Amino acid sequence: MKVQEENAAYDEINVTPMLDLAYVLLVVFILMTTASVQGITVNLPKASDTPSLAKPQTKAITITEDGSIFLDTYPVTMEQLESMLQQYKAVNPALPVVIKGDSSVQYVKIVDVLALLGKLDITQIGLVTQNLVK
Repeated sequence: MKVQEENAAYDEINVTPMLDLAYVLLVVFILMTTASVQGITVNLPKASDTPSLAKPQTKAITITEDGSIFLDTYPVTMEQLESMLQQYKAVNPALPVVIKGDSSVQYVKIVDVLALLGKLDITQIGLVTQNLVK
């Protein structure tokens, strides 16, 4: 067995007591911060269960598999779509429009609708797609 001299330097430091103290202090700080934040009571307002009278602003244009065009849920022709969108744009100049096109529809139908929206100077356009499955 090797005996260490009194004035020789130590080669290793035991850090276990220091880590124990750090963990105890961490637990104490966590407990104290969560205990001090809990006691705020607020009287929250109640939501009304009556339906809102505000009409939705966004218009949905749907193009089905056979090429039929719907504005919201009403079937329209391209001429009817143009006149109705002109009326809606007169009321709301920043009219948002979303286009839902069936995946098997001919691309030219969607391009025709996009060209009509460009002609009417409707710039807030969204294309609805499905989420990719990962």
